[in-house]
Amino acid sequence: MNVLAFDSCLGAVSVAVRWRDADGQSLMRHAREVRDRGHAERLMPMIAEVMQEAGLPFADIGRIAVTVGPGTFTGVRGGVAAARGLALASGVTAVGVTSLAVMAHRAKEQLGPALGERLLAVAIDARRDFIYLQLYEGPENAEVTPPLLLGGGEAAYSFAGRSAIIVGSGAELVARAVGAAGGQAEAMLVDLQPDARALAAIAADLVPDPPLRPLYLRPPDVKPQADRSLPRAATMANP
Repeated sequence: MNVLAFDSCLGAVSVAVRWRDADGQSLMRHAREVRDRGHAERLMPMIAEVMQEAGLPFADIGRIAVTVGPGTFTGVRGGVAAARGLALASGVTAVGVTSLAVMAHRAKEQLGPALGERLLAVAIDARRDFIYLQLYEGPENAEVTPPLLLGGGEAAYSFAGRSAIIVGSGAELVARAVGAAGGQAEAMLVDLQPDARALAAIAADLVPDPPLRPLYLRPPDVKPQADRSLPRAATMANP
């Protein structure tokens, strides 16, 4: 199955196209940019560039895959909107998966035997002393918990006394909390982020669950004013 995958949830934008050539060989083209802002504006041009490099028309894509969050509000929204639009225009099935699951897949590949029998925890700094957290175990990265938004201190209680390796930008904070609670946890791969290459690798196994929608574990930091109207200037009295 030829797959177009992309991510714009956190501190980077990435796109990957995975396909098989006439000889059945698996090929991939990939692009990734670390960005503080402008994820939505960069995503569609990057998709076009990677597709052009792959030499594939959209008609040859059999599945579109996107990370649905958690992450930044605009990044998550932009990615899901792009997947919906491309799926509608092409008639291709779009599937979504959490940014945490994609990071878990990347972490398992990078850690290898070092993980052993320990839990794998993905922890993302959600700011204001909060953490996006999800726990996985076993060779298939089976979910132990759903995606959670927790305070840094309370995250330790999700481990139920089990030893773990924690990855992601929130790993050190959670590892300290686990240690303070008497548990065993090691922070590793603290710079890990989702990447479209990992998403493309698992996309064929994802089960479509329409409608495709963002996963927001917290409300946006910026909210519109309750009353958008400006106060009218007082009418000047006639002299």
